[in-house]
Amino acid sequence: MFDISFYAANGEPSDCVRITKSIYEWLAKSQFAKIGISIDTQLHLDGEEVILPVVELNQDIRQKFRDFFRDQIVSESSAILTKLGDTHSKEEYQKETYCMKKLLELLKCVENPNYQYLQRV
Repeated sequence: MFDISFYAANGEPSDCVRITKSIYEWLAKSQFAKIGISIDTQLHLDGEEVILPVVELNQDIRQKFRDFFRDQIVSESSAILTKLGDTHSKEEYQKETYCMKKLLELLKCVENPNYQYLQRV
């Protein structure tokens, strides 16, 4: 499993979205990897100062991530509806919707104004 982490500027609790290796590799080859630049930034986490390579979620960068995730969710929804047109088992449904659920989690974190930084590593 891989993590995409979100951090607040003031040391508030962070959030982490765990994704599979295949989704991580797909994101690494997509436009997601080209949005913003990771810069070593000092953050206050769990009572201590740490330096992490993060992308600052300023208004422009946040909007680019929003657009990317929304486009991917629409595309993934279309693919899922095509695949699940017939009745499938619960396991098949969960397998087919996993990626879209993770994209929705990422979108919610990007849209959360409390998070000022994203770490792709």
